[in-house]
Amino acid sequence: MSLELIDITLAERQLHPRLANRVTGKVRAILTEELGGVAQRHELLIPAWVERKDGMTEEDVDLALLVKAAEIVGRLKTRLG
Repeated sequence: MSLELIDITLAERQLHPRLANRVTGKVRAILTEELGGVAQRHELLIPAWVERKDGMTEEDVDLALLVKAAEIVGRLKTRLG
C-alpha cells in the first residue's frame, strides 16, 4: 500500500470563541493510495488549532495550521504503513 499526500490547503479558520490567542481551522488534504495496482483518491478535512504568538502574521498562522495538519497526515501514514 502506498499513501501519498498530493495537496494540502487551508479550508477555513477562525478565532477560538473562548480561548484567547487560539486559532482553529480545517485543512483539506488530498491523498492518493495505490492498492493492488489501482489508484484511489482520498479527500480529508482535518481539524487543527494553533496558539498565536506575538509577532505572528496571518500568513504565519495559516502556515502553522497547515504544518499541524501535515503532521497529523504523517502520523496516519506511519500507522497505516
